[in-house]
Amino acid sequence: MKKWNLIIDIAECTNCNNCFLACKDEYVGNNFDGYSAPQPLHGHKWINILANERGQFPIMDIAYVPTMCNHCDDAPCIKQGKGAVKKRDDGIVIIDPKKAIDRKDIVESCPYGAIWWNEDLSLPQAWTFDAHLLDQGWEQPRCAQSCPTGAMKAVKASDDELAMLIEQDNLEPLRPDLNTKPRVLYKNLHLYSSIFIAGEVVGMADDVIDCVTNAKVLLSTKDKQLVSTHTDAFGEFKFDGLKPDRTDYSLTITHEKFSTKTVNFKVMENCVVFDEIMLEAKP
Repeated sequence: MKKWNLIIDIAECTNCNNCFLACKDEYVGNNFDGYSAPQPLHGHKWINILANERGQFPIMDIAYVPTMCNHCDDAPCIKQGKGAVKKRDDGIVIIDPKKAIDRKDIVESCPYGAIWWNEDLSLPQAWTFDAHLLDQGWEQPRCAQSCPTGAMKAVKASDDELAMLIEQDNLEPLRPDLNTKPRVLYKNLHLYSSIFIAGEVVGMADDVIDCVTNAKVLLSTKDKQLVSTHTDAFGEFKFDGLKPDRTDYSLTITHEKFSTKTVNFKVMENCVVFDEIMLEAKP
């Protein structure tokens, strides 16, 4: 049995909000019998975009993460709903717009905060994966269709096919600790959830300070060498995808024209950005 999944590439999301606007356009003021009641004009964000700024000047970045109902295989809302929330054979979770009336407890059951309370209709609501459109033959929900960078793509796949895709593209759920088996998965999630170590390498030669290109930068812990890279044309380097684990690290920087330099430091809660690591010219 093939089931719907939404794949979101964080590296391609620019926070244009087209997905949010397409969702509003589709659901505000529109009733889709058996799928969803109208979404309120204000207050609801069935598709919501989170942002995380990392680093500090001069090396920093920002990542955007569109979030919505995850259509979990082990959805807490289904257990809480007791018939008011159902999971279709194609993997889509639907909050029944009639059976769920007055069930505010369903909103509270979602650990992702992806269910919204419609005060006027006394109804919990969430993004339906545009099931009413897919059932008409649409190949993509409107959020994916409207995305100008292709950051979103709906994929209908068997569990085996999805497992291969997860391994191939290193896909991750937003909150793996919740163990709800979500069908919204993210590529390049480390750009949002992890930290990086970066810096600029400069060298002193003939009383002139300039960036050092193609210097080897080795990242290590006390126990082992982890990974290496080389500085770019601006003398900059970056190691991404690290956890804020309070580990002691060291950088060893080597270049044929300069003396080797080692910098020891600890990773705490935030990214580590070095401002001008100076190398001395070899005698």
